[in-house]
Amino acid sequence: MTIERQNPPGLHTPPGYHHVTVAVSHRTVYLAGQCPLTADGAVAEGLLPQVDQVVANTAAALAFAGASPADVVRTVIYVVTEDRSELSEVWDRLTGSEIGAAFSSASTLLGVAQLGFPGQLVELDVTAALD
Repeated sequence: MTIERQNPPGLHTPPGYHHVTVAVSHRTVYLAGQCPLTADGAVAEGLLPQVDQVVANTAAALAFAGASPADVVRTVIYVVTEDRSELSEVWDRLTGSEIGAAFSSASTLLGVAQLGFPGQLVELDVTAALD
């Protein structure tokens, strides 16, 4: 499998991710939106604990599919906030986590009004490419 991460000339330099990710693979893995739910279905409490739970859940789902964070070709991060500093805090926590390599590919970070579970503040959508 080949994954190329590039920034085309004329576009701004992004903070850690790349504008374009091209993957040549035989298998694509699409994870359901990874939520901050513990194994018993409870929503983790607080923004950063939710990010940590999302990281743990995403790592487990990728491993189950035979993928690693380095195989990720696209992420979309949803955060319930209007505060740009909270968006930055979530980005920093994710990129510094055990799945941090996933965020070097094409990535989008969004502030949204609400997510599916009561009290949920973070969700992560992940696509990976495998041989």
